[in-house]
Amino acid sequence: MNLITLPRGRTLDLSQRPLVMGILNLTPDSFFPGSRIQDPDIAAEKALSLLEDGADILDLGAESTRPGSEEISEDEELHRLLPALKALRARSAAIISIDTRHAGVAKAALDEGADIINDISALQDPAMTEVVVRSGAVVVLMHMLGNPKHMQDNPVYMDCAQEVLDFLLNRAREVIEAGVQPSQIILDPGLGFGKKVEHNLDIMRRLYLFVESGYPVLIGASRKRTIGELTGKPVEERLAGSLGAACAACAQGASIVRVHDVGATKDALAVFKAMMPNANGRT
Repeated sequence: MNLITLPRGRTLDLSQRPLVMGILNLTPDSFFPGSRIQDPDIAAEKALSLLEDGADILDLGAESTRPGSEEISEDEELHRLLPALKALRARSAAIISIDTRHAGVAKAALDEGADIINDISALQDPAMTEVVVRSGAVVVLMHMLGNPKHMQDNPVYMDCAQEVLDFLLNRAREVIEAGVQPSQIILDPGLGFGKKVEHNLDIMRRLYLFVESGYPVLIGASRKRTIGELTGKPVEERLAGSLGAACAACAQGASIVRVHDVGATKDALAVFKAMMPNANGRT
């Protein structure tokens, strides 16, 4: 599936995968302090900078879902999100994803010109499913074990990669039955969302299983705890490890990588793909 239809007649071409999704955190408490922006004009400038660095998609999030985080109200999320979204949309026609699990936030963002809903709860709220169906938005269905506050307490799996895949495929079937088109769906195995390091590694080593499902696959490994565990580096020093993860995702056919460091990721992927011409298939 190389062409995804977006709202308002636009499309997202995945033929030159993986595309790079640049992260824009409109929060005071996301896990990487260097990504936090709260002023809407500064956020718009940062977004434009990410586009200049080569971002194919911008992912705006106004609620931190780091391990241990508390859920915020829709009103607070909208207060953080909408000014930045409006400022950005006034200056750019970029493809914009909204990282939210709240139907009211998703609807308001789509009304302001967003294209994609990136939902960590995989449309388990029927109201969110209805928003996606009515808008024609693309949706990222992500796997999470539990909720952000407790998801890392003691996650247990018998076969992590297979269980995560089964969950995502079941959710895809259910939302299709509710009216979402298959061409609107992207899958995200949710690295770090209710998963220990060994679980994340199992998913990455068997990422081809997700790719073989036929749905585009998004991977978000950038600067996460697993990178720190593997390298011994704090979050501020995890760029090199994050680039390694992006290349590993590319090697197994991921369609999108969600990253903090767009320019460096674009360069790493360009070199990797040039030197590994079969990197888009199973290796």
